[in-house]
Amino acid sequence: MTTTMQSATPDSAAPPPAPDVLYDVAEHVATITLNRPDRMNTISRAMLDQLTQALLSADADKSVRVVILTGTGRAFCAGLDLTEATRPGASNGITAGAGVATDLDLRNTPPTVLFNMGKPTICALNGSAAGYGMDTALGCDIRLMAQGAKMAAAFTKRGIVPESGGTWFLPRLVGWSKAAELIFTGRTLTAEECVEMGLASAVVPPEDLTAAARTLALEIAANAPLAVQESKKMMRMGLNETFDDHVHHVFLQLLPLLRTADAAEGMRSFMEKRAPAFVGR
Repeated sequence: MTTTMQSATPDSAAPPPAPDVLYDVAEHVATITLNRPDRMNTISRAMLDQLTQALLSADADKSVRVVILTGTGRAFCAGLDLTEATRPGASNGITAGAGVATDLDLRNTPPTVLFNMGKPTICALNGSAAGYGMDTALGCDIRLMAQGAKMAAAFTKRGIVPESGGTWFLPRLVGWSKAAELIFTGRTLTAEECVEMGLASAVVPPEDLTAAARTLALEIAANAPLAVQESKKMMRMGLNETFDDHVHHVFLQLLPLLRTADAAEGMRSFMEKRAPAFVGR
């Protein structure tokens, strides 16, 4: 199943514009693709809504067990669309209304939705990720990078802060000192440096990235989906809990899982020395 996340064109006679966000589901894997290669997949205001919709659709679809987020062209995401945001007289740019806003509702923005997703997420960085793009990649559970791809926390070079999770993720991923160095300098990292620091799991040739991400996604999808999702939930909760509180919460999640059909299937298949067939209940 392949769909696009895009508003209908107002002129039915005109050819439809190229979709900015692609959405596909196959073999329990949802693939969300940023599709603005001529603009290095920079995020427009419209794309924020489309990406949110795609993420919510994947999380709500019971047939989806893993989500891959990637891009087309030579960049994964070069950040927010500064051309749109800084256009003189723009009434609908990313910063529209910011001067008078006193209350922000961030519950349905991509970084928040991505962080709160129950499904495991893999970011396949086909190219460089800068600013918002880097924060989005860090919001995924696993990152694979194509050779030549880079990450750049370039916020301070633009006069802003990592607004979409970078100040939360980086200290937890690489420690305070290294996170401070990366954020304060706005330094660009190669794919190999990202793996060395623990920001990514692997570097693969560009032509192998899609296959590598899909192979990993299918390996995850073959496991009991409820157990995978609860494991992710426990890992997220554990980031801000004491050990004693965390162990208590883990057992509260374990007891319902022991009563599921998948738990019975997992144990039965192990005893029968065969591959399990999980159904997600």
